[in-house]
Amino acid sequence: MGDGDKIRVLIVDDIAETRENIRKLLQFETNIEVVGTAKSGREAIQLSQDMTPDVVLMDINMPDMDGIAATEEIRKKAPSAQVIILSVQGDQNYMRRAMLVGARDFLTKPPMPDELTSAIRRAGAMAREEREKRAQAYVTPAGSTSPLLAGARMTHGKIIMVYSPKGGCGCTTLAVNLALALHNDETRAMLVDANMQFGDVAVFMNEQGKNTILDLAPRAEELDPDIVEEVMIRHAASGLHILAGPARPENAEKVTAAQFTKVLQYLRQLYAYVVVDTCSYLNDITLSVLDISDVIVLVTTQDIPSIKDGRLFLDLMMTLGIPLDKVAFVMNRYDKRIAITPEKVAENLKQQLVAVIPLDERVVIPSVNRGVPFVLDNKAQPAARGVFALAEALRVKLLRAEGEVAEKVTRW
Repeated sequence: MGDGDKIRVLIVDDIAETRENIRKLLQFETNIEVVGTAKSGREAIQLSQDMTPDVVLMDINMPDMDGIAATEEIRKKAPSAQVIILSVQGDQNYMRRAMLVGARDFLTKPPMPDELTSAIRRAGAMAREEREKRAQAYVTPAGSTSPLLAGARMTHGKIIMVYSPKGGCGCTTLAVNLALALHNDETRAMLVDANMQFGDVAVFMNEQGKNTILDLAPRAEELDPDIVEEVMIRHAASGLHILAGPARPENAEKVTAAQFTKVLQYLRQLYAYVVVDTCSYLNDITLSVLDISDVIVLVTTQDIPSIKDGRLFLDLMMTLGIPLDKVAFVMNRYDKRIAITPEKVAENLKQQLVAVIPLDERVVIPSVNRGVPFVLDNKAQPAARGVFALAEALRVKLLRAEGEVAEKVTRW
């Protein structure tokens, strides 16, 4: 492995002995290179710009500026750098604050050697992925002399994948209500059913139309707004557009992953948010959605199989080279009587929890059976408030990601 392939690490700690111990620990790793050390948060911010590290190992307690404040500045000024927080305190509040400002991992000091090197490799892969994406985004269009024009091309609708590797977690209910929560006159949303065999999105909204994805997929190369408008089911109560799955399971294979990808890429030109409900099975269609989504709403519940499957899915994302910061982790059907708390699950999966949707069987089940989504029926009840909180968290996450790219383009 050449030097250019090594993961560049910056160590930040106000104690010289700690900096040296970590440096010695990493010197035997052939694919990791310590490019510098800093004894304060302010020095770390400067070195992160000068040395362009892939990974910053950040102590949380320092005299001039704590690690959380320094992390926030580094993520603004060197957005490709991935920060791993090191702290003697395994406090949930510290972890939550660190993740909110953009830290990618949180380890308790002193970390186990294998734990530290694994975290660095994960973060290094994310840094490489972010640099590649930014490099592609900043390519000036042919014939243009201004890189600012590239920024205009980046403004497009966002694809939101709603997914759980464990069936029965309420993904369709969540996708339907989330699309409605995001939809308004200024930022139109739409809902796509990516379950080609047994999709129920239209049924959940009490809408049955003759048109489905089968009417768009064969024309994926020649779509225009009129064709899309003709095929969409329009939800009478809200005006939300729905792209239904095939009416019969035997027609599922008539839609290829390549066609489905092209359809989604076109739809994002027409809508601010494209919410995609997917099945738990990772077939070609689901993997294609995973690949092009701007954010993946990962849904879990309070049972051990769901949590286990969530961990396996996150590991798979790393294997596929998909950045974990695309994940928006959600706990659905939260029952406070169960000892497995959202915080414990978030700690287990090492994912920031963006929303908790309370269990409300008296509202949710009747809404499904009536085909009237509960965010329309009663916005004040707990499940609806949880969905609206999720919608707002996703808006912030997507705007923040767009803002980081726009800021980089402007500086260029």
